[in-house]
Amino acid sequence: MKTAVISLRRFAGDAERLAAAVGGEYLPYAPGVFERAFEGYDRVVALMSAGIAVRAIAPLLTSKWRDPPVVVVSPGLGFAVPLVGGHHGANDLAREIASATGAVAVISTATEALGRPCVEGIAAATGTQVINPTSTLPVNVAMLDGDVPVYTVGGPAVVVAGPAVSVLARGGGYVVGVGCRRGVSADAVVSAVRSALEEAGIAADDVLVYATTEKKRDEEGLTRAVADLGGVLVFLPDAVLNQEAPPSPSRAGLIGLSGVAEPAVLALAQRRELVLKKRVYGDVTVAIGR
Repeated sequence: MKTAVISLRRFAGDAERLAAAVGGEYLPYAPGVFERAFEGYDRVVALMSAGIAVRAIAPLLTSKWRDPPVVVVSPGLGFAVPLVGGHHGANDLAREIASATGAVAVISTATEALGRPCVEGIAAATGTQVINPTSTLPVNVAMLDGDVPVYTVGGPAVVVAGPAVSVLARGGGYVVGVGCRRGVSADAVVSAVRSALEEAGIAADDVLVYATTEKKRDEEGLTRAVADLGGVLVFLPDAVLNQEAPPSPSRAGLIGLSGVAEPAVLALAQRRELVLKKRVYGDVTVAIGR
């Protein structure tokens, strides 16, 4: 895990000691340094005032699921304050800095400050990934008020979850989006998915989740195919799919959607990166991303 420690040159000595303590690299503060850190590093430490750091990173922020966690350390190494990505590594990084330097870790995320669990923490502890990131806000809020049940579902399985239910899955980092015509057979879907995985050079065990439109809830061939593949199938609402702009043209506009296979991937993939654009295999469309 690569860590960038950015500092004004007048604090270079402390920055180099801090970089050594967290296994990072010292980057002198200069125009474009935060852009470089966001592109090439997994964690960012800013040894400077919070105001300077906030103004520098504000234009770079896209999503807490993709941005590197950022921790500000006060000059003199007195305090380590997570700025963004508290539940995504910044709180842990602040504690790591505190342990190495004697700084005080200032944790402000409500669940951790109040000693409550959070979805992201459960995912980290169980070695899983959150499939539907937008669910974490309402679920974490509920965790502040009391215990929230956690269910384990053995596969093959189909999970139908509401917006306030976080779905965590074990597996690789790939999302497979699937679209199909009505009445498609399970064999046709399995064949299409396997062809797509082979073309992309991805093993079935590396698939985190399969996704499609909620319009396919009653498509027996699709649900049976995903079960035969040993996967988990998630149905996405129209509004979620239509937020995405797929690169390939789609006939899904006939049913009021921007697409199915590619939008499903883009909605769930952590990096929002298509490793295989939509492929058409007879009555089945498949896209793969991560």
